[in-house]
Amino acid sequence: MQIGVVFPQTEIGTDPGGIREYGQAVERMGFSHILAYEHVIGANRASRPDWGRRPYDLDSMFHEPFVLFGFIAAATSTIGLVTGIVILPQRQTVLVAKQAATLDVLSNGRLRLGIGIGWNDVEYTALGMNFRDRGRRSLEQVEVMRALWTNRAVTIDKRWHKIPDAGLWPLPVQRPIPVWFGGMADQVLDRVARIGDGWLPQFEPGDAARASLAKLHELARKYGRNPDGIQIEGRMSLKLGEESTWESKRKDWEDLGANYLSLNTMGDGLKGAEQHLRRLESARLQ
Repeated sequence: MQIGVVFPQTEIGTDPGGIREYGQAVERMGFSHILAYEHVIGANRASRPDWGRRPYDLDSMFHEPFVLFGFIAAATSTIGLVTGIVILPQRQTVLVAKQAATLDVLSNGRLRLGIGIGWNDVEYTALGMNFRDRGRRSLEQVEVMRALWTNRAVTIDKRWHKIPDAGLWPLPVQRPIPVWFGGMADQVLDRVARIGDGWLPQFEPGDAARASLAKLHELARKYGRNPDGIQIEGRMSLKLGEESTWESKRKDWEDLGANYLSLNTMGDGLKGAEQHLRRLESARLQ
């Protein structure tokens, strides 16, 4: 199992030097990859009394992941770059394919493209995309991107996409770029089983997790796929005061069969790159 880190989007701040140092430091520490969340725009809670406990809003900081990873790729040489996740249906498909291909080229094949459909209808409205058909549309988006990543030119005439004999150049290093799905709904499991290279679930190891994996494997076999070809990435929080459990939690993910594990230092009051790096150094789980 390879161990990476969750980029502390909401807490690292805006200092370019700190972000550069974070990327270089986690590479020096031997972590396999950096995983970054995304939100394009934040809703103002003040005008939405029903927003409740939704996790992100106007004051939640997010660096755009393709730009962020382009910056980090230039400052590093080996560490993997994982979107976890890009909310694909709120973005224009061909542009995402181009951005991902460019990042893959400039990082020499280090990208894993994690995608999902999101929960925030405010973002969809702001970006001019339909919130209600996002799940079905994402399947077609993946098909279109893979065609663009593996062919010099494509002619596509589908429900949501029309491409008249055109293509991307340069093509990515990875042809196609691995596409992973995030989420826990039954529809997500079906998408992973049908066309996913990997799954970014939101569970903890245990009986429920094993049941979900068994369901995924059953669906994969139904679609004529080998379940072993679908990889899994877990996430684990490094909370202060829980240090005695970190190693056992890592082992739980390994025993579950996870291929990757990302260590998350967010949500514990840390600020800036230095504090997050110190917490990662204390884990010693690689």
